[in-house]
Amino acid sequence: MWPHGGISQVRGRSQTLKVNYRTSHQIREAADRLLPKSLRDVDGQEERRSGTVSVFNGPEPEVAMFKDAGAEISGVGEWIAHALNDGIEPSEIGVFVRDHGQMDRARAAVKEAGQEGRVLTEPGQDAGPVISVGTMHLAKGLEFKAVAVMACDDEVLPLQERVDTVADEVELDDVYETERQLLYVACTRGRDRLFVSGIGPASEFLADLQRQRAK
Repeated sequence: MWPHGGISQVRGRSQTLKVNYRTSHQIREAADRLLPKSLRDVDGQEERRSGTVSVFNGPEPEVAMFKDAGAEISGVGEWIAHALNDGIEPSEIGVFVRDHGQMDRARAAVKEAGQEGRVLTEPGQDAGPVISVGTMHLAKGLEFKAVAVMACDDEVLPLQERVDTVADEVELDDVYETERQLLYVACTRGRDRLFVSGIGPASEFLADLQRQRAK
């Protein structure tokens, strides 16, 4: 086929360039630090995650640790208010937490910003003209201009209840991997702005979001 088109010398392996149209370069780069450089599927095939590029830029994601829940609620509420003042509509903002145990903090942060929030109850749900509030499990498939992922506390992410039930190191690795993937999915729901927070010392995963990729 190629020789017939005038191309006679094709050698070596090619690499597919993956283009991300949904998430800014800054958010994608930060979220990528949560996952390994390659992933293995159920058949044992390994796929490199490098080579993805985003087609637009945005502000650097913000990662914050607060002294207590009240301070975090105020901080996230202020961040939401700034997004609204910059012209982002309430329907374009999502607030996510690890599970229902942290949902009160998310609702309080939305209220702190003077807004109404609707708690998502099923995948792909449209919250309408208000701010979406939900667990990380329900974030998949959704898109927002601005996303806050809050209550990423120590023993919440990874969830201590899951860690306590592991029988061996293999299971522990699986728990950490799936918990990282949950945070990755929530973070990449944001198109332009991302705010990730927790109560100090907070989840160990936040350090990965903050660190600079090795050159």
